[in-house]
Amino acid sequence: MSFAGTVPRGRPAGRPLFWTLVCAGLIAATAAILYAMGRVPICTCGTVKLWHGVVVSSENSQHLSDWYTPSHVIHGFLFYFATWLLAKRWPIGLGARAALAVVIEAAWEITENTDAVINRYREATIALDYFGDSIINSVADIVAMLAGFFLARWLPVWLTVLLALGMELVVGALIRDNLTLNVIMLLWPLDAVKAWQGGA
Repeated sequence: MSFAGTVPRGRPAGRPLFWTLVCAGLIAATAAILYAMGRVPICTCGTVKLWHGVVVSSENSQHLSDWYTPSHVIHGFLFYFATWLLAKRWPIGLGARAALAVVIEAAWEITENTDAVINRYREATIALDYFGDSIINSVADIVAMLAGFFLARWLPVWLTVLLALGMELVVGALIRDNLTLNVIMLLWPLDAVKAWQGGA
């Protein structure tokens, strides 16, 4: 978080067009890798929706945004903070930090769409209809992360934290899942949590 009004904003982006092209290239490369992995470009339903809000659905994670989009915005908050700490020790500008955030998010999108992780989701969480993301959804998730990254750049730290907590609480209340629960259920599945989620 650039933590406006709290900590220095850090080094300027420098060559913004260059880093924009780098980020775009990384996203395009991610899409190409996902395609090579056999991921579908768009939902097999044949349509592209701006929003799909049914979690227990074969169309979940297939469109541009869904209930898990806020998690990717929060990724951006966290990556901004992590790269801000990194920039305190090494001379890395904002553009390079954004590119690094894209690399991390892209690596997750690729990993998330491997058979091992897809099966893990289906076994350990309530995502019984989950068969991986469409490519357009993965690209939109990376863009959502970048939106969070730059929101954290401009918003004061207290508001960034408040937004993250608010998104986690609202999404958790509405669909009984969020970034925190997702991580818990992937790493340390809890039967009680799965049972509670299954009652949504």
